[in-house]
Amino acid sequence: MAHSIFFFSLFLFLFSNSPADADSFIGVNYGLLADNLPSPSDAAKLIQSSSIQKVRLYGADPTIIKSLAGTGVGIVIGVANGDLPSLASDLNVASQWIGTNVLPFYPASDIVLINVGNEILLSNDLNLVSQLLPAMQNVQMALEAVSLGGKIKVSTVHAMTVLGQSDPPSAGSFAPGYQAGLKGILQFLSETGSPFVINPYPFFAYLGDQRPETLSFCLFQPNPGRVDSNTGIKYMNMFDAQVDAVHSALKSMGFENVEVVVAETGWPTSGDSNVVGPSVENAQTYNGNLIAHLRSMVGTPLRPGKPIDTYIFALFDENLKPGPSFERSFGLFKPDLTMAYDIGLTKTSSSGSQTSQSPPLGKSATSVGWCVPKEDATEEQLQASLDWVCGQGIDCGPITPGGVCFEPNNVMSHTAYAMNLYFQKSPENPTDCDFSQTARITSNNPSYSNCVYPRAGWSGDESLGGAMNKYVTSDKAIETNGSECSSSFLSLPLFMIIFFFVLPLSHHMNFL
Repeated sequence: MAHSIFFFSLFLFLFSNSPADADSFIGVNYGLLADNLPSPSDAAKLIQSSSIQKVRLYGADPTIIKSLAGTGVGIVIGVANGDLPSLASDLNVASQWIGTNVLPFYPASDIVLINVGNEILLSNDLNLVSQLLPAMQNVQMALEAVSLGGKIKVSTVHAMTVLGQSDPPSAGSFAPGYQAGLKGILQFLSETGSPFVINPYPFFAYLGDQRPETLSFCLFQPNPGRVDSNTGIKYMNMFDAQVDAVHSALKSMGFENVEVVVAETGWPTSGDSNVVGPSVENAQTYNGNLIAHLRSMVGTPLRPGKPIDTYIFALFDENLKPGPSFERSFGLFKPDLTMAYDIGLTKTSSSGSQTSQSPPLGKSATSVGWCVPKEDATEEQLQASLDWVCGQGIDCGPITPGGVCFEPNNVMSHTAYAMNLYFQKSPENPTDCDFSQTARITSNNPSYSNCVYPRAGWSGDESLGGAMNKYVTSDKAIETNGSECSSSFLSLPLFMIIFFFVLPLSHHMNFL
């Protein structure tokens, strides 16, 4: 019986970690402040052709909501700030709002969250701020009245300025002026299982500190890192530092259990000449490395192993948006539906490949070996290199869930594969296997099982070298008695697993 339960659990594990769910935490903001946007139906087809799994709307445009029906894409809709007073004062108004903006479309259109207002606390309108929680409560009660409570969450969006302190991340706290109002909101979120929704922008952090090392820190590029003086944790990118500051602020108020969702983050492609930072290169680097970081499933230092639902700003440029010119230049796609730049959002580039492929190699490439991490490289350094490589257009599909090189699922193994894949683009250039002095070239083939580490000029018939064991050791493969488990079971075809273990279990379960 114990063995049957074990294999049943493994069966569930195989399906719960399928590639189809791998990018469920990647979303995009769909703004409408433009006069040149494609039709909602065309935008819906574009979203379906990508690995984007969630879309955030700032309102509740019925045409867009309907265009996403049957796609499986999660939809976040919003209550306009101006609607808060009426929603707060009358439950019937909230019920009418749900009846107009939710019931005609759900569940065909997968509405997952309603944001009541956007950055209300930043408005400093005390009357509006006082109506925020009552409006959220009435929307929640209206959902419960039609049996949708819990199926659709209710929250509100905050700017990072809601924090009074964010550095170091462990000392994150809400600004004193907001704490009284936030306590009731956080209690509501905790009781309803709804997320705390925030807009972290490393781009704006860079505008306030334009040192080169800050740019690398904000773009997920290799950098020295920044140590939290309280915890000793070294942060390798600004995104993690900002999100963990929010986690710490929630903990300081007694709401550590409330989940954090990133409603907006992104990087502009252009701006005024006096603004340093906006460029296509920086936008591609930030968003590409962000997606690679999310796909790595590493989480943040304070929430390891837990990916964060993140909505990138934005699907398209919005040429009518007010403010500095960079505010109109965050789009991932152009109005003609072509990519503004490639960050690996196409389904073919995001899905786990069934075989590991070599990158295109030039004729001048020579057989010089494989690039692997040095033994003394820290996990933080490896993660930074992994995020950076996968944001450079390299196909990291084989090391994503379901990919042939995903197991063993650890940073050392994934980074070894990614480093080598990047190096093989130009193996005649040893500096491409440096990674801030954390990598080296080896003549020992690190390939294992069906995971092939490509090498220029290698036909694949060489024997596997001794380096491989160093990068494929997995804690998951060690039993309590210290011996390695055989990996042959995991290589069995799925139908054999079902035949030998799941079907017998269905017989035994009749006696439980």
